[in-house]
Amino acid sequence: MTHVVVLGAGLGGIAAAYDLRAALDKDHRITVVGDGPYFNFTPSNPWIAVGWRKPEQIRVSLEGPLGKQGIAFKSVPAQSVQPDNKRLVLVDGEVIDYDYLVITSGPRLAFDEVTGLGPNGGFTHSICTGPHAEHAWEAYQTFLSHPGPVVVGAVQGASCYGPAYEFAMIVDADLRRRKLRDLVPLTFVTAEPYIGHMGLGGIGDSRGMLEAALRQRDIRWIANAKVTSIDAHVIKVDEMDDQGHVHRSHELPHAYTMFIPAFTGVPALRGVEGLTNPRGFVVIDKHQRNPTFPQVFAAGVCVAIPPVEATPVPTGAPKTGFMIESMVGAIVANIKSDVEGRPAEAEATWNAVCLADMGDTGAAFVALPQMPPRNVVWVKEGKWVRLAKAAFEKYFLNKVRTGNTHPVIETYVLKLLGIRSLKGERTAK
Repeated sequence: MTHVVVLGAGLGGIAAAYDLRAALDKDHRITVVGDGPYFNFTPSNPWIAVGWRKPEQIRVSLEGPLGKQGIAFKSVPAQSVQPDNKRLVLVDGEVIDYDYLVITSGPRLAFDEVTGLGPNGGFTHSICTGPHAEHAWEAYQTFLSHPGPVVVGAVQGASCYGPAYEFAMIVDADLRRRKLRDLVPLTFVTAEPYIGHMGLGGIGDSRGMLEAALRQRDIRWIANAKVTSIDAHVIKVDEMDDQGHVHRSHELPHAYTMFIPAFTGVPALRGVEGLTNPRGFVVIDKHQRNPTFPQVFAAGVCVAIPPVEATPVPTGAPKTGFMIESMVGAIVANIKSDVEGRPAEAEATWNAVCLADMGDTGAAFVALPQMPPRNVVWVKEGKWVRLAKAAFEKYFLNKVRTGNTHPVIETYVLKLLGIRSLKGERTAK
């Protein structure tokens, strides 16, 4: 009897667990190890931070839904991964042996890499986790009674830029609704070499579209930005030139700030020889498999992906939702093949689909594949995108509750768009 352990209970981990349950015979065991009892729909965190959603609307208690599918659940974080012995040690001392390990742990948030960054002991807020978004909403309510300058963005080394753009425009829309926008200068600060780079060298005309969107909303921006320090009142930023030299220094007053930090691998993974790179991200081959430990697979933000290109200020490549599902699809196919004694040959397409709320409208980004050169690239803007994102939120939460990770509507809509999870799949004609 095979035991597959999934480390991480986020978007990738839950999809992996349900897909593995569907792919493998019932006599094979599956265990999910999560950092707490809930699944949180991370793409909705920007809405939590301005009060447009309540926490209970975007989270699901996992024990019941996983149990109904015959999946064991441990809501205790991992302390260490020991691939030499094929075991996982939890922080409470429990040891879990595995035949296959699927790592979907997400990142460690590296607030410590910039002085004053972060909600715990720093002076900025975060929307990277559910608790961080809730804390950001508490602080935002206090801010509303004493409005002042707002700064939003992503610091050097960040690899997740979409939520920063979303949050800047959501805050703008929320302040307009409250008739407070005229009291709040809003600045967008990003490590990207230009607006709309997204860590991907741009997607279609993302630069022109996002620059116009910021300009329309009276949001000034600083690109090629290196945040050097943050205190309770001032953010110090060096704006770099194309050669990586300081072009101009800024001191930005702030009353409320949200920055996306750089990511590293989680502590349980860091320093494991052959498993991770120096930043703690899991090294994988084209089949999502670790070359040193072939029983270990990985998907999502925890995966080591080199930057698309060198930039004056360090930027990372994002791992978007559908890209993660694509990785998960390859992992499940490969574990099933390995269990059945066949070669594990499935490869993910790493196609990217992103729906971004822009406060009063939205933007859809499609890059097939995510990493250039690409076969298909398009960007579209409209109110329909906001509606689509809200619909996707509800439908994905329903998937988590029911265990149906590939409803018919999703499968056929993606095929009609020519978007595939695995290389070699046929698209609908």
